[in-house]
Amino acid sequence: MIGIISAMQEEIQALLNELKNVSTSTKGMRTYYEGTLLDKKVVLVFSRWGKVAASATTTQLINDFKVKEIIFTGVAGGIKDDLNIGDVVIGKKLFQHDLNAKPFYKKFEIPILKKKSIKTQNKDKLVEATNSFLQDYNSYIKSSDASLFNITKPKFIYGNIASGDQFISSLKKIKQLNKDLPSAVCVEMEGAAVAQICYEYEIPFSIIRIISDKANDNAKIDFSKFANTIASNYAFGILKHYFKS
Repeated sequence: MIGIISAMQEEIQALLNELKNVSTSTKGMRTYYEGTLLDKKVVLVFSRWGKVAASATTTQLINDFKVKEIIFTGVAGGIKDDLNIGDVVIGKKLFQHDLNAKPFYKKFEIPILKKKSIKTQNKDKLVEATNSFLQDYNSYIKSSDASLFNITKPKFIYGNIASGDQFISSLKKIKQLNKDLPSAVCVEMEGAAVAQICYEYEIPFSIIRIISDKANDNAKIDFSKFANTIASNYAFGILKHYFKS
């Protein structure tokens, strides 16, 4: 069984639309959708926003559904100049940019674990799947939807991701993040928390992030529409190739 999480249902709606033999259960105010997706047994759930919500969802997923792998998918804000709306980030290492337990631990270091980041797994398969998706892009994304968000030549980056319970929307904060975590290419609110839970439970974890904005003062976008028409279909396309590999 593979667990698939997103922060918003819109981000996995395309997956839900293709789910077969569906059964649902409600736990902790979250609906878990079990079924078959592209001949794979999966359970889908949206965690809600933030690290606490994502951690609770991940723990429930592991303990109650006996998943052997977890994939997180959703949108993120780019903090590098070469990332554009519609690009894909396959996560390498996950940092908690709002974690600071000094003087007991170094900045960003997870207490007890003494790790500043958690590394993902299954990189090669996911990178290959993303490449295949981008080559077959027009089969999943309508040209009118891509044009609406000025997506022209989407690419992917295998890079580090910074998570925190903050919506980043200022150049000042981006500059600080670039200084503190120079290897991070995008920001979001859940990934590092899910990575930590998976690390502690020894469950393989990977993450797909679709760039929805530049995380700056001009970050104005219809997130719900972007998640529904772009991010959700990216997730379906990438996972379709991932499950085939």
